[in-house]
Order: sequence, then C-alpha cells, then structure tokens
Amino acid sequence: MPYYIYRVSQLGPIKQLEKLAAFPMFKDASADAKRLRKETDLTNCQIKIIFGENELQAEEALRTVREADPRTGEES
Repeated sequence: MPYYIYRVSQLGPIKQLEKLAAFPMFKDASADAKRLRKETDLTNCQIKIIFGENELQAEEALRTVREADPRTGEES
C-alpha cells in the first residue's frame, strides 16, 4: 500500500485535501514531506503523510475527526 502526501487546509468545518505525491516506501514519502514543509508557507495548511490502500481510503482517514484521549487525572 502506498504512502500519500497531502496538503491539508481547513476552510471552516471542511478540510480541503490536495494530493501532492504517492510513494511505495515510507522513507521516500518522509523525505519528500520534509522537503515540502521547508519549501511551503504553512500558515494556512499542513503537509501530511497518510498510509492507505488507495486515495479514497487515505482521504477518508484524513477527514476523520479524532476524539481527544480521556484524562485520567494523573497527567501533570
């Protein structure tokens, strides 16, 4: 399964996703994502790597809202 690189922008409640590249190996995807982060103005966006069977699965994972971990009271 490939690793996809996306530019993710938040427009209100909607995430705008722009696929930038796909790589078969994480090492290559990571190197390209780091390069893009250095070259891109990240004021209104993020560069993210996502692993997926296909583009649709990758985009669904990026759009999924994650809930915060519950607090146990032991955190400092």
